[in-house]
Formats: sequence, C-alpha cells, structure tokens
Amino acid sequence: MPETHDEPPIEKPHVTAERPLRVLLIAGSQRRLNSCPGMDSKARALMHRMLGRLPPGWQTDHEDIGNEHGKPKIQACNACVSSSMALCVWPCNCYGPKSDHQPDLLWDLHLYERLARADAWAFIGPINWYGPTTNFKLLFDRLVCISGGNPRPDLIEKKNTLLAQALERSPQWSELSKNHLEGRSAGFFCYGDLGGADLGPDGRPKTLAHKAWFDPEKEPHDNERDAYEGLVWQCRYSGIEVPDRLWSHANMGVGKLYADDQADELPQETEALQNFDRWTDDFIAHVSAKGLVPDTLEAERGAKSTTQ
Repeated sequence: MPETHDEPPIEKPHVTAERPLRVLLIAGSQRRLNSCPGMDSKARALMHRMLGRLPPGWQTDHEDIGNEHGKPKIQACNACVSSSMALCVWPCNCYGPKSDHQPDLLWDLHLYERLARADAWAFIGPINWYGPTTNFKLLFDRLVCISGGNPRPDLIEKKNTLLAQALERSPQWSELSKNHLEGRSAGFFCYGDLGGADLGPDGRPKTLAHKAWFDPEKEPHDNERDAYEGLVWQCRYSGIEVPDRLWSHANMGVGKLYADDQADELPQETEALQNFDRWTDDFIAHVSAKGLVPDTLEAERGAKSTTQ
C-alpha cells in the first residue's frame, strides 16, 4: 500500500470586515415641541439637515437633549475631582441608570456609551447669554470624567474620599489615569441673533433704563463662535481633536422678533445655511480623512459599566 500523508489543513484567509465610521450628532437647545415652548428648536432642524448630508455608508447616531415634561434631566456635576482626581469615576458614578430618585439623562440615554463608540461628535446649539446652553454646559461638566477619570471604583469602595486621595498619591494612579476618549474628533456649530429686535440703534437694549451700565464696545466675543470656547477647549484638554474649521458660527434672526425667528423661518436664512452646510462638508472631509478611532470598542465597554 502506498505511503500516505495527511494533507495539511488549508488556511483560510483571515477576513476582517472593517466597520463603518460612526458619528454622533447632538442638538443642545433646551426647546422641544412637547415642552413649554410648544415649538421645536432650530438646533434639532439643523441636526436633521446634517444627517441628510452625511455619507450613506456611515453609521449615524443622533440625540436631542432638549427639555421635555416628564423627561429626566442631565444631573449636575458634583465636582468630585476637586476632592481627588481618583474620586471622579469614569463613567460618572455619582448617578446611575433608571434611578427613581435622581433620574439622569446621561445614563438613561446611554450617552457615555454612545460617545465612546463614536469616532466623531457634532454638537449644534444656540448661544444663550454669551455662552452655550444649560444642557450643553451640564453635559460637558459631567464629561470631566473622560479626562483622567478613575476606571476602578472598586479600589475606592465606589465613593470613599480618603481612599481616593490615597490612590491619587500612589504610583498605581499613573497607570490608571488617562484620557478615556482620546483620539476622537468633535465639531461645534453655534448660532445667535445678536440680540434680535431687542437692541436699539446704539447697540444697547431698548428697555434698559441705565444705559451707561451697558457698553456695547465691551461685550464678550469679537467672534461669536467663542461663546462655545469653553466646550472646545475642554475637548482639546481631554485629547479630543477640534480643528478650527470644525468650530463655526452663524447669525440667524438678526433684528427679528423672537416670534418671527423660528425653525420654520430657517429657509430664509440662506447665508447661515450656507455656513452650516460648509461646516458639515468640512466635518465630513475631516472625519473621512482621519478614519476609524481604534480604541472605540474598549472605551464603549468601559462606558457600559453601571456603578450604582
């Protein structure tokens, strides 16, 4: 009988399906159709306009964090980091999901997880009193934990300040502390009306009795986009890339009554919409060129942790 040999197994090529780019869009206006104003926000309309322009191969996620009756709100940051960096846990464990006494929108909407799984974020919102909306400010205050937050709450018995301070002073802390969402990109688009119809020809509020107390030459922000500079620099501080061209602004409703400056009037704001579309195109170009962020799956698993 002829000698036979076992045939070596045929090695099948290792095929890895490269996942699509994942982006998260967030509208940050407080207004919602089903809350007190009874009218939807321009931020929401712009978010959906942007969604319609993104490449069809991308995996898109979007959220409107506006207020709504009966809907949980983003809870305030408790400034744990000021007691110890190791007391600020990633993801935030001051609150938890589905709480019946402190319901928190970040947990209930899985926003930590959704931010972690995305390669890029886009934030769209109005300017309120020379700054970002309350909802955006709350969101970013609670995102302090992405910059060096403690991924091991078990080492501090969840929230023991003395243990956290000891951990922060220990050699182990340098191994634990990192920017948990570093490498992602973010874009910011804000809009404002420069006071709408409330300002007189002298640049001061028409109803102001003591006009000398308001000097229009000293108003904040020569560039209106700077109203969001705190959010932009928080991202950059945490290793989130925000190119200058993805930080933009447009004027809308200038000189108009608030009643005449609604989402329905957006088609009339041709210059503002051109600025927005240009910003969207720049966002697409930057995210496409940069490609996938490799550690999104690891960060997503960390953000799924429920610590309460």
